[in-house]
Amino acid sequence: MLIRGLLVISYLFGPDNAGNYSSMWWEYLFVLLGTIAVDITPLPLPPAFTVMVLFQIMFGLSIWPVIVIGVIGSIIGRYILTLYIPNVSNRLFIQSKNDDIRFLGDKLKHNGWKSQLFILLYTLMPLPSTPLFVAGGIARMKPIYIIPAFFAGKFTSDSIAVFMGKYATENTESLLRGIMSWKSILGLLVGLILLFALLFIDWRSLMIEKKFRLKFHIWK
Repeated sequence: MLIRGLLVISYLFGPDNAGNYSSMWWEYLFVLLGTIAVDITPLPLPPAFTVMVLFQIMFGLSIWPVIVIGVIGSIIGRYILTLYIPNVSNRLFIQSKNDDIRFLGDKLKHNGWKSQLFILLYTLMPLPSTPLFVAGGIARMKPIYIIPAFFAGKFTSDSIAVFMGKYATENTESLLRGIMSWKSILGLLVGLILLFALLFIDWRSLMIEKKFRLKFHIWK
């Protein structure tokens, strides 16, 4: 079923070399598995579009199938993250910190279109989506509250990034250098800062009492 789906996508959008559909499904499978791998973890790894650009250049794949399959892989990875992160958080964090993050997730869940707009704008910016899904997963938000806006923003931002990567990158070696550029390092730092904020800020005090507090005693 998975292989058939990959073949259908590559057929609909068309390969660069016509008639070579059956021999390229495994190359698109690398795109799918690679984007799942970087988005299934709560750690702020390099963004999924770097995987898309890497395999697109390595195998000479068509742009649009890479984008569609890569975004699907990102959604699968983030969905799996929301499923297992509550159990991980219960083992790692004290109850008060879990309650604090759930409070933040509930705010996202009950703000209706404002939350959807926030998620859309967030995913349009070059920011790691890890804190968003960690908060949503710990709060046990249904994926329907996050994924539609995430898909729209992710598809748009990744499309831009992959097209820019295609024209800006001459070969795989230059891509690997680009992964370690100041932009990727800045993105990693921003991701770490957002995770720090998610874990150590007392969100209930901030949003209810309007008081900024840090709590470092969060581990069991």
